Amino acid sequence: MKPSTELPTTARSLPIALMRAREKVMAPIREMLAHSGITEQQWRILRVLSEHGDQEASKLAERASLLLPSQTRILQSMLEKGYVTRTASETDRRRQTIGITPKGQAIIKENLPQAIAISDRFRQALGPARYDLLLDCLEELEERL
Repeated sequence: MKPSTELPTTARSLPIALMRAREKVMAPIREMLAHSGITEQQWRILRVLSEHGDQEASKLAERASLLLPSQTRILQSMLEKGYVTRTASETDRRRQTIGITPKGQAIIKENLPQAIAISDRFRQALGPARYDLLLDCLEELEERL
């Protein structure tokens, strides 16, 4: 494929298209979370911990799509609210394991029906095959870059 010599229009720009899509996707999630009193970043952390169990902070940041310094700040607030636990490694005090508490798990449980309904709306908007294809394409793009 021959390299382009011009920028794509903003209507066909991948970064801009992803940002537009993200805003549309996040709007109902933000609305759901407003009733819970947690941020979308905190929701991602709780979702990852609920799905994968206790894990090192660096792995959690990767899975929750957060920068480690941002996650450290977010986790402090979540610790104070009792949503997560933090345990230092006995062999390396710099390494920490993060876990979800029953209070954090309750937030997942409370929002589960609405989160599933939102996810189903996204899937229905594209149809199951195109929805799965979109996720596969985004995953492949991430792996190749």
